[in-house]
Amino acid sequence: MNREQAYELLTKYNKTQSLVMHGLSVEAVMRYFASKHGEDVNYWGVVGLLHDLDYEMYPDLHCHKSKEILEAEGVDASIVRAVMSHGYGICTDIEPERLMEKVLYTTDELTGLITAAVYMRPSKSVLDLEVKSIKKKFKTQSFAAGVNREVILKGCEMLGMELDEVIQWTIDGMKEAAHEIGLAGEL
Repeated sequence: MNREQAYELLTKYNKTQSLVMHGLSVEAVMRYFASKHGEDVNYWGVVGLLHDLDYEMYPDLHCHKSKEILEAEGVDASIVRAVMSHGYGICTDIEPERLMEKVLYTTDELTGLITAAVYMRPSKSVLDLEVKSIKKKFKTQSFAAGVNREVILKGCEMLGMELDEVIQWTIDGMKEAAHEIGLAGEL
């Protein structure tokens, strides 16, 4: 599946702007991590776009309905598995094994935290965002309370990366797509 097909599928099942922007954010971060690891950026990007495919229409069947949809579309089994693995311990028992799956598992929640933090900034921009700002928000449990910080920490452990580095790479990935994801702000 190419990016255009993935985007078309994402927008077929998600009409809410925030969910589409989240998919684009995760896509950008996945592409960034793939480039840092010498992996296929397009393939990783498609996984990022599709990871929450079912969330708007089937929130109670999250990940499981995506599996049905993706299999019906003839999508590669490795993409289906990656999408399923991002819900590990929450709505699936598919543990992230491959590097791509671990990155998706870790950064899905983190992109949500970063997006929420950007909305609170005077600049409304990810372009001037620093790790220390996100670390402060990360420690404040009441901020973006729906973000599962334990998942992020567990993902960092899976990746063998420090939280600060994962935050930096996630910010950097989002910066590369700042205009597309609506987080360029007023800079």
